[in-house]
Amino acid sequence: AENKTDSFIPAERTVRSERKRRDSFGMFDGYDSCSEDSSSSSSSEDSDEEVPSLPASLPIIKTNGQVYTYPDGKAGMATCEMCGMVGVRDAFYSKTKRFCSVSCSRSYSSNSKKASILARLQGKPPTKKAKVLQKQPLMAKLAAYAQYQANQQYQLCSLMTILVVVAVIPVKGFDWGRYIGTGDINGAPVGCFKHVPMGTSWGDLAEGVRVEVPNTDSGLPMKVYWIAGVIKLAGFKALLRYEGFDGDSGRDFWCNICVPDIHPVGWCAAGGKPLVPPKSIQHKCTNWKAFLVKCLTGAKTLPIDFSTKVQQSMQFPFKKLMRVEVVDKTHLCRTRVALVEQVIGGRLRLVYEECSDGSDDFWCHMYSPLIHSIGWSRGIGHRFKRSDVSKKLDGQVDAPGQLFVKVKDVDQSGEWFKDGMKLEAIDPLNLSAICIATVRKVLADGYLMIGIDGSEAADGSDWFCYHSTSPSIFPAGFCEINTIELTPPRGYTKLPFRWFDYLRETGSVAAPVKLFNKEVPNHGFRPGMKLEAVDLMEPRLVCVATVTRIVYRLLRIHFDGWEDEYDQWVDCESPDLYPVGWCQLTGYQLQPPAVLASRELPPSVTKQKKKSQQYKGQKKSGSSVPLFCPVPLPPPLHPPLSLLLSLFMGKAALTVALHGCCSASLFTPKQH
Repeated sequence: AENKTDSFIPAERTVRSERKRRDSFGMFDGYDSCSEDSSSSSSSEDSDEEVPSLPASLPIIKTNGQVYTYPDGKAGMATCEMCGMVGVRDAFYSKTKRFCSVSCSRSYSSNSKKASILARLQGKPPTKKAKVLQKQPLMAKLAAYAQYQANQQYQLCSLMTILVVVAVIPVKGFDWGRYIGTGDINGAPVGCFKHVPMGTSWGDLAEGVRVEVPNTDSGLPMKVYWIAGVIKLAGFKALLRYEGFDGDSGRDFWCNICVPDIHPVGWCAAGGKPLVPPKSIQHKCTNWKAFLVKCLTGAKTLPIDFSTKVQQSMQFPFKKLMRVEVVDKTHLCRTRVALVEQVIGGRLRLVYEECSDGSDDFWCHMYSPLIHSIGWSRGIGHRFKRSDVSKKLDGQVDAPGQLFVKVKDVDQSGEWFKDGMKLEAIDPLNLSAICIATVRKVLADGYLMIGIDGSEAADGSDWFCYHSTSPSIFPAGFCEINTIELTPPRGYTKLPFRWFDYLRETGSVAAPVKLFNKEVPNHGFRPGMKLEAVDLMEPRLVCVATVTRIVYRLLRIHFDGWEDEYDQWVDCESPDLYPVGWCQLTGYQLQPPAVLASRELPPSVTKQKKKSQQYKGQKKSGSSVPLFCPVPLPPPLHPPLSLLLSLFMGKAALTVALHGCCSASLFTPKQH
């Protein structure tokens, strides 16, 4: 299937000579394990151009019916006929790949003494065509290739200087790999999050999948690659181990599986990249080519179009200056017009239309139930604050209606919710609590205005709009049946709370159970799973979090390092939950776990949780004092992987210097 990592290495293969097997891997001559002559004679110098012999085929990877093989190392390299530089063939100029640059190509054509010049460069008398195509020693290859990469890094640095507006300063973030470790701590699978990049096309990517990654233990002054296997998956993060280390975990490393430097097996062959075993295990095997054939047979790898799918899934339909209706964070009962100011990983930074300096903003996901198309409020009868702005500014456009999440159609003609009916609901101003609530107004299209009993404002300004199918409202008795603490109305003294007594005292009725959403998807979450979650009381923050409890489709989210009173009840399909590594992938800032400065506070400090009418409440204050204060958004200056992918996709020669921005643990250059 297209979305599955079903790129199997066939167990059956035709028998070939040992000579063909050895030449089928793009490995440097110096690492060939057999005693073949490394100084073979060059091709006839009288020919116009040497065409490297076709490599022997070794059907190792089979993806979507196409066979990929490792070419001979020489087939991936080329020698410039003007200056004699050796480099990656695909990076050379022109279709024939005879010259390393345009200038060399033009010089070759215009210089009448090119034959003697080339001959002197190579230390040999000129021939009829002056072809310099003899096989060079290994160290000469390495030196030329290293110089080539250095040149490309210099060119890329110049290019990135131009892109200084985007910024290229890498910011050392939270280390998920060290936090999770190799123990029993697990991250929620990417497939649990349908709203994130690759969420619907992750397939069966799992432990045991083989990939090609940079070899940071090569001992060479150049960039080379080796095969690694996935030992553990945690969201987008993968614990990898180089082939050949067997049960030795000393060199295991974590990286984001969606970074540009993770490739399916066969990528090096297609691009002429060298495969070199790690220096620390080179003594363990005498024939690495045969070793790879054996260990890769029957294994899985990434789909050949994996990086393309990642890039495509990082495209989002909302654009800057689009107009939407969003909940007013100071009066939850109404909406206001806001403009999209930023789009990061599908999350929107919205600035209310009347705000001239951009400081009055609100963060939410593009699939959030808090945002709607222009005209939504009028259509269903929801309160709306009219803007003082008389006309749209240049570039502003109403966001198309098809960009917003569609709610389920409901039939309101029969038995339906009525004003005054009682139910249980997650308090939008205190998301750790499920409270007694009342239907205050029935709107069109299945929407309801809900008020929390005992804490409502006299003018109803803290009523909150929920759809009748919302997973945040429940029938009376839901908490008791599922042993969840139910928060009684403020000032209610008849404890323990009993629904029967409360309904009789208030002269009200409970909303019928059949009107509530009973659908429970097979979400895949388990208690103890790690993830990245939005603090909905401070929605610009995405924090390290843990699933601590699951009740049908309801998840209890705990923010690591904070007290339990700051936990939040969230639906399993909430767009405010993300897999481990999402922030790194999108360039969003991740808030690390809080480190308590002291368990005891001065007598003057009392623990309190103020309930504000503003939907952007105070983030975790009181007895928890972090040693460091996370820097608030706007996001960090380092470029997100989506930008790097879009700028450099398919340009292997330019991606060399980018890897340090992608994964510090894997791609930090080794000092020699």
